[in-house]
Amino acid sequence: MSVPVPHIASAPYTVRGMRVTDHRFTVPLDHAVPEGESITVFAREYSDAEMPQTEAGQLPWLLYLQGGPGGKGSRLLQFGGWTKAAAKHFRILMLDQRGTGLSTPADRRTLPLRGDAAAQADYLARFRADSIVADAELIRGALGSGPWTTYGQSYGGFCTLTYLSFAPHGLRESLITGGLAPLTGPADRVYRATFRRVAARNAEYFAKYPQDRALTTRIARHLSDTAEFLPSGERLSVQRFQMIGSFLGGNTRMDGLHYLLQEAFVPAPGGERLSDTFLEAVHGLVGRAANPLYAVMHESIYGQGAATNWAAARVLEEFPEFKPDAAEPLYTGEMVYPWYFDEDPALVPLKETAELLAAREDWPALYDSGQLARNSVPVAAAVYTDDIYVDRGLSLETAAAVRGLRVWESADFHHDGIADDGEGIFNRLLGMVRDAPQP
Repeated sequence: MSVPVPHIASAPYTVRGMRVTDHRFTVPLDHAVPEGESITVFAREYSDAEMPQTEAGQLPWLLYLQGGPGGKGSRLLQFGGWTKAAAKHFRILMLDQRGTGLSTPADRRTLPLRGDAAAQADYLARFRADSIVADAELIRGALGSGPWTTYGQSYGGFCTLTYLSFAPHGLRESLITGGLAPLTGPADRVYRATFRRVAARNAEYFAKYPQDRALTTRIARHLSDTAEFLPSGERLSVQRFQMIGSFLGGNTRMDGLHYLLQEAFVPAPGGERLSDTFLEAVHGLVGRAANPLYAVMHESIYGQGAATNWAAARVLEEFPEFKPDAAEPLYTGEMVYPWYFDEDPALVPLKETAELLAAREDWPALYDSGQLARNSVPVAAAVYTDDIYVDRGLSLETAAAVRGLRVWESADFHHDGIADDGEGIFNRLLGMVRDAPQP
């Protein structure tokens, strides 16, 4: 049974057919020292405003575990997609994972309050999935919920596997989309697999838009020769331009890359320059001011008993086609490199902290393979065949290691599948766990 924690809830208010309540919980910074320093974790509750409040209050809870790391809970303006489907069965709780959103923040402004880089790194070491799950269990107790349903997208699926490992008693059932993490092994194997998938996705993109191959190289050469600056004031490098490959992780978003590139150049005195429209859009894609923990904590999500030591940068040496000076450089995926902390103003002050986290060796285990092999919680996971962020092969390896986990594999969606058909995917997975025989 979870120990109750201090909890403040707002009065309910309505937003476009949703009944909304804001919750703030006081939780230990270090769950191993519950009487020590505390932080605030924020979560927002959504239910159907057309349903009588007494009836809605009897619905079971669904905890949504956001992608990331460093992603805050979705800010709903109305029900749609998977939330439209979920609101028929649940009260939805959107969690701002520790350090994000309205939870106690962790960024270039606040982290210096902890002290030097070593103190900041020690602080952030308590911001991984194990702490997020421990927060969730305290929150579940504070809300008076029995075992609840979780829905984990991307990194939220990683958190779900940690939940299944260390607090399965808190779970009624779990749904996962694009988020089956490898349970063992160094981060290198993750990036080795995803570099290959990103290369294949580049080939698919340039086959669809062959004119963009020369245009991409032209932009890269222009950036090597001409100083172009993002709206935040820093020079746009070739390697940072390559980050707009984040578009390739989605179905329709891939076409958005084509539209963006079409607006790249405009005529100017002295020759062509990159347009303000293009630079503004690129800034929105490559800047980490809104989610710095994504970069700072990214490789730590794979750390278990060993340092990650900038795994993506090391594996990059095996894939020279992704280097900025390649003859025809490719777009990259969600890999994080040390140079991020030289070029992004939101990350520059955190460079030494990030270096210390990359070198950290004492990461505790995030998963319990024995418990997962004995799992009795119904779990269903969507695995996307061509996902460039969470590799299919590694996902299926993990699925086979979790007793009773049911997989739905689809080649119709990419990593952002729930943005394309969230309602259909949610209903399918919920049906799978509800129809599943108990393992």
